[in-house]
Amino acid sequence: MSRFAKSKLRQNVEALVFAVALALLIRTFVFQPFKIPSGSMIPTLLVGDHLLVSKFIYGTKIPFTDKIVFPIEQIKRGDVIVFTYPNTEHDPSKNNIYYIKRVVGIPGDRIELDGRQLVINGQKVPIEFTGTYMDERNGEQFDEYGEDLFGDEHTVIYRKGRDSTNKGSFIPVSVVPEGHVFVMGDNRDNSQDSRFWGFVPFGNIAGKAFLIHWSWDFESPDIANKVRWNRILSGID
Repeated sequence: MSRFAKSKLRQNVEALVFAVALALLIRTFVFQPFKIPSGSMIPTLLVGDHLLVSKFIYGTKIPFTDKIVFPIEQIKRGDVIVFTYPNTEHDPSKNNIYYIKRVVGIPGDRIELDGRQLVINGQKVPIEFTGTYMDERNGEQFDEYGEDLFGDEHTVIYRKGRDSTNKGSFIPVSVVPEGHVFVMGDNRDNSQDSRFWGFVPFGNIAGKAFLIHWSWDFESPDIANKVRWNRILSGID
């Protein structure tokens, strides 16, 4: 092999190594892709939505520690976050499984739930019935509400005719401890969240979901309608 050919090969290998290293760096510290596997965040997020998660917005986690440095903003009520399951000592099978939910309570908040009425720090969270939502996957209908987490407005749904005495519909006063958040899915009757397995430590949070970059309805029988074009490059509220 000529000296020129060796030099060209070396350049190509170095470029490949650099590209891989850069991709790993971005995935570790900047952005991470995430795919919605379940309907727990319907109607905000649909099964098959592909998201980008900002890993630096809440700060950078020092590898092999729980220490977070250089935060750009603090976690707020209403943020949609990706995190690892927080209760692995009771269910080791869920170790390193990622979830996505909405932050409802931040450190120091007093959380109560009475049926469909969320109460934070003694104040009822404004909620207004807005109509009927139909799940595109199976045609199931839900009661749709606009919820205002004291400045963060979003939509939540409940099963029609659901008995409000079911587990998860009532929470006695719970105070969110320092360094933790309380999370819930927007599909309130179809979500495993802090109502069932407790608070999420900051150290478990991978980042804040901020963009739907692709959406694929794999359950649609019509190939022409599998891509949800109206959701691509949509922000997440």
